[in-house]
Formats: sequence, structure tokens, C-alpha cells
Amino acid sequence: MTLHATTTHKRITQFTMQQCETNSVSKRPVWIGSPDFSKCAPDRLAIIEKIKDYEKKGWFSKDVEDDPPTRPLKPGECDYTKKKLSSKICTAFVNFFAIRFIYSLIKKNQLIIKDVKGLENMEAVRRTGAIITCNHFNAFDNFALHKVLRPYLRKGIIWKVIREGNYTSFPGLYGWFFRNCNTLPLASSFSVMKEFLSATDTLLRKGEKVLVYAEQGMWWNYRKPRPLASGAFKFAVKSNVPVVPIFITMQDSNLVGADGFYIQEYTVNILKPIYPDSSLSDKENIELLRNKNYEAWKQVYEEFYGVPLSYED
Repeated sequence: MTLHATTTHKRITQFTMQQCETNSVSKRPVWIGSPDFSKCAPDRLAIIEKIKDYEKKGWFSKDVEDDPPTRPLKPGECDYTKKKLSSKICTAFVNFFAIRFIYSLIKKNQLIIKDVKGLENMEAVRRTGAIITCNHFNAFDNFALHKVLRPYLRKGIIWKVIREGNYTSFPGLYGWFFRNCNTLPLASSFSVMKEFLSATDTLLRKGEKVLVYAEQGMWWNYRKPRPLASGAFKFAVKSNVPVVPIFITMQDSNLVGADGFYIQEYTVNILKPIYPDSSLSDKENIELLRNKNYEAWKQVYEEFYGVPLSYED
């Protein structure tokens, strides 16, 4: 859908102001607020409109951001489990820098973790591999997870499944992170996808924690849980490890970001691990894990925001 910038701005401003009137509390369940919507970044206003359109159409797994052109991974291009000495050195250096970057974001109030609930659920899987699922709504949400989960991670590392293009083609600082911060890029090539699956299974059986965004694409500051793809749960069933669902809820802070919207305060909700059932087939277990994960997220959403979950149609 292509909209003229002025039309998009007007429609979004009207929608957002109406939403503020009907949900005056700081944790209103749909969109974040702004002290002056006329000064909000046009690209973010357009993304909100696009998300609304995709929600109505039920396109929950489609990307809404304008990602850069990409290319496919080549066999052997990604050292998935960091076996090479050069990979180990580069990853250690970049992780050190990334941790400093996370703490600088927190110090500047660009990343605000207001509360953490359910740390005992990470304690329950401290000594085993696990799939971590989380709603995906911001480029910084995995930074919040790393900060919160680090004491429960093997060597302080969380492995992250990412899209192929983020590894091969993403520019700048984030591209550097994508290529070197213990990432596991998916692949369009069957042979490279076999490398990915083997590496993921190896890591999980060694006791590593692997973060999978089961909703797939990032929807900027979207507060609702979206329907989940099956990939994360296939990994868990194959490696016989639990899934730890995490759902981050948000509310407006009193600080305004460079985009003109209020910076969000995160509550990281770590939910009870979900385990495969040995009496069920792999297919049945995948559906079991996926359904339980979604229902757990849905319950947190409804309790935190105080409204039943519903989608535009």
C-alpha cells in the first residue's frame, strides 16, 4: 500500500490522538503517545499505518520495515558455532563492545527496563539448553533480554536466530552486530540451511540458550502478541529442550525520543518453561508448544493492559 506522506501523517495523527483519548493511562494497549504528533518522524507514522493495514489483512509474519537489498548466504560463509579462531576472537571483541553499547543505552535512558518478572523460570533451565521466544517490536528488544538474562546464560551468551539479509547485507553498526554477536542466520539455500539446523541442534544440546523471534518480522512498538510460526518449536522438539516464553510489555515514559514518540519502559515477563511431551509425536509436540506459548503471551497481554486481545479486521 502506497500513501502520500501528508495523508499518512494526517490519518495516523487522528488515529493516535483518538487512541490517547480512549486510553489515557500510560500503558494503553495499542500505540505509544507523543506530546506533539505533528513532530513525529514520518517514517514511524507510515510504519504504524502499515502495521494497521497488515493486521487487518492478517499478514502477521510479514515485515513492515524497508529492509536493504539482500543476497543469499553461501555454503561455509557463516561459522555458525564459532569453531574458527578468527571467529572466536572477533565475536569476543564485538560482544565486549555490544555490552558497553547496551549499558550506554541504559545510561542515556534510550533503553528503559522498568521491571523484570519471573526470573525463577530462568533458574529452572539454567543447566539445560532452551529456546527463548520473545515478541519482536524494536531493534533494542534483544539488548533488553541480554541485560536481564545474562546471569542465566552459558558464558553470558545468548544465541540469536536472525533473517538471512540481516547477516549478509545490513549496513553500519547493526550489521556489524548481526554478523558477530553469536547470531544464527537463516538461509534460503537448502545446503546452508542444513548447516544452520545442525549448528542450532549442537548448541542446544550443549546447554546454550537460543533466542527465536517466532512472530518473525519486527513490528515497531506493536504491543499485541502475534500468531507464531512453527520454526522455534521444531528446534525445541528436535533437540528435546524446553521453550521459555518471554513477553515484553510497554508503557510510555515521560521522555521523548528523537522520533517524537515517548520512549517506552519495558517490563520483561519471563514465563514458565514449556516442555515437549514424550507421549506425543513431533508434529503434535510442535503444535502443543506453539499453542501454549501463544496462550501464555496472551494472558500476560490481557492482564497487563487490562483489555481482551483482539485484532483489527
